[in-house]
Amino acid sequence: MISVHWHTLLLALKRFLRAPLSNLLTVLVIGVALSLPAGLYAVIDNLNRLADGTTGEPQITLFLQTSASKGDIGDLADRLRKLPGVGQTDFVGKDSALKELVKNAGIEDLAATLDHNPLPDAFIVRPRSDNPVELEALRSELEKLPKVDSAQLDSAWAKRFYALLQVGRQGVTVLAILLALALTAIIGNTIRLQILTLRDEIEVSTLIGATDAFIRRPFLYFGALQGLLGGMVAWLVVAASLLLLNSAVADLAQQYGTAFRLQVPGPGGSLGLLGGAALLGWLGAYVAVGRHLKHPGRHG
Repeated sequence: MISVHWHTLLLALKRFLRAPLSNLLTVLVIGVALSLPAGLYAVIDNLNRLADGTTGEPQITLFLQTSASKGDIGDLADRLRKLPGVGQTDFVGKDSALKELVKNAGIEDLAATLDHNPLPDAFIVRPRSDNPVELEALRSELEKLPKVDSAQLDSAWAKRFYALLQVGRQGVTVLAILLALALTAIIGNTIRLQILTLRDEIEVSTLIGATDAFIRRPFLYFGALQGLLGGMVAWLVVAASLLLLNSAVADLAQQYGTAFRLQVPGPGGSLGLLGGAALLGWLGAYVAVGRHLKHPGRHG
């Protein structure tokens, strides 16, 4: 059985090499078309990786008034612990906040010139709920507490960012489906032309008792081969594009003190792209050959 499939694969390769230019053009069309959804998905995947590096847990930062005393801070801590919507609270003193800022931003020289600490004391509040409406209501309530200068809802942007990524994934999925249908038609048309070229050979094979599966198999391998090669082209286009963008992305990330870089699709994504492309080629060939075997006279 293995020898039969090996012989069929060699036959498909020979048919591919009989018209290398036209087949290569078809492969390039497949590759360029597949590179669009594959590239967009790779960008979304990288953005999702960037978002995963930030905290997705909602937090509310309470910045205290500069006039707040230690007694005021203690009273406020007690009130926060009694609120039903508050899960956990952490106090961040202005001295420790300044040290952390100096350490992360590398502004030791600038900090040395300051005659006083400009940062306020703060509380980091972790709400019990992540419902956007409840979070905003809690933020407004906390902002009205004594000695609270302002209340800032952190990580709300992350939720919106994740929502946008989800919309992007759905858009890429729709685009991939539309392009898959178009590529199936393109590959099917290529196989149909090959069937017309080999019509006499197919008719002779049918007369001597060849089954539909025997006739169909070389075309299926040929379509899968075209799809696989197109998938390889798409992977190369996506990888080259991401590597070219990395220089600009690295410069931008450096401005924000990070070392973020775009990554090419991993083994799972690469195998998915190649396997999906080969499956599209196989499907296009199956449809084209199936139509011929069902209505052979219409392809004369």
